[in-house]
Amino acid sequence: MQSVTRGGVAVEVGGDFPTVGDRAPDFTLTNAELEEVSLADFSGRSKVLNIIPSVDTKTCAMSTRKFNEYASGLDNTVVLVVSADLPFAQSRFCGAEGLDRVVTLSSFRHPEFRESYGVALQSGAMAGLCARAVIVLDEQDRVVHAELVSEIKNEPDYDAALAALKG
Repeated sequence: MQSVTRGGVAVEVGGDFPTVGDRAPDFTLTNAELEEVSLADFSGRSKVLNIIPSVDTKTCAMSTRKFNEYASGLDNTVVLVVSADLPFAQSRFCGAEGLDRVVTLSSFRHPEFRESYGVALQSGAMAGLCARAVIVLDEQDRVVHAELVSEIKNEPDYDAALAALKG
């Protein structure tokens, strides 16, 4: 079992976090229209999975804004913002912020995502949510970048994620 920290306090993280070179596990998540989508729905494109605890936190909001901004310059790439937030909250946040270049997906119906992607917060006040992580997949769903952010309150390494997209 891995761990990260929240304010310096260790938090257990369950599941198998992917490593560079792995084939990404398939997933089913719920989109803003309450439809089920899978990894295959984004086939043929590079994917940035910006996995966050909740859009209603400062750092999660910041990373969603930044990836929305970066998405405008990414060819054949989709940015997926994944959290356990209800699709209504994700849509409200993106609508209020004018964020239209990211796709929000919720694990609320599919908690198995958290285990299969190794981001299942299992202890502390945020148990049941996703740990903060960025996973970049190529067009064949191979992991080309994987960062499990060691301190939940910190932003991910945007430059490393974007560099992985450029090869």
